[in-house]
Amino acid sequence: MFALVVRFDLAPDRADSFDRLVAKTVPLILAREPGTLLYVTHSVEGAPLARVFYEVYADRAAFDAHEDQVHVKRFLAERGQYLSAPARVEFVTPGPAKGLPAGTR
Repeated sequence: MFALVVRFDLAPDRADSFDRLVAKTVPLILAREPGTLLYVTHSVEGAPLARVFYEVYADRAAFDAHEDQVHVKRFLAERGQYLSAPARVEFVTPGPAKGLPAGTR
C-alpha cells in the first residue's frame, strides 16, 4: 500500500474554482483508476480556504499510474493558480485502521 495526505491552502476568492476543478477530476479517478483504493477530499472546519486530500493506492505503481493520467496531469497543471502556498504533501504509512481494504495494512 502507498498513501499520502495533501494539504492545499487556497488563495482568497479562489476556493470555488479549485472545488470545481476537484469536482471534475475525482469522478475520472473513480472511473479510470482501479489501483486508487481511496481518494477522499475534505474541507477543513474553521479554515474555509484549506482542503485536505487523503489518498491510498494499492502500491507505488498504482500511484505512478495515477500521476500519469491525463485528468491528473490537468489537475496538477491547473491547481497552482488557486493556491496561496505550495501544496504540502506527506507520505504516510497507515497503522491500525478501520475501512482500509483488507491486506493493505
